[in-house]
Amino acid sequence: MTQRTILVVDDEPFICRSLTYILRKGDYRVLEARDGEEGLAMIRAQKPDLVFLDVMMPKLDGFGVTKQVRADAALDAVKIVLLTARGQEGDKADGKEAGATEHLTKPFSPSRILDLVRQMLSN
Repeated sequence: MTQRTILVVDDEPFICRSLTYILRKGDYRVLEARDGEEGLAMIRAQKPDLVFLDVMMPKLDGFGVTKQVRADAALDAVKIVLLTARGQEGDKADGKEAGATEHLTKPFSPSRILDLVRQMLSN
């Protein structure tokens, strides 16, 4: 079985490092981007299986990235988990409307991350 690729897009270095560490422990290939524009370019170039995408970032926010990914038929298979410190229902609704697969509120537990990834990549 080929190693699955996950992209972490977050402007907070600690979040990027934490997620990358957790995901590599789960034996996934992990790529990182520090803002929405860089993340979108990497999604188009690498076509990762899954993207952890921060909502509030410079240059292009997570909702904008998600909408652009969903508008590109070549990226239909890419699953997107929006990460946000704000877990209100309105944020979740905005994420679903943009086309996110899942929504996760910070802070998160390492076991929850790996469970979610296994569940999302099992099909």
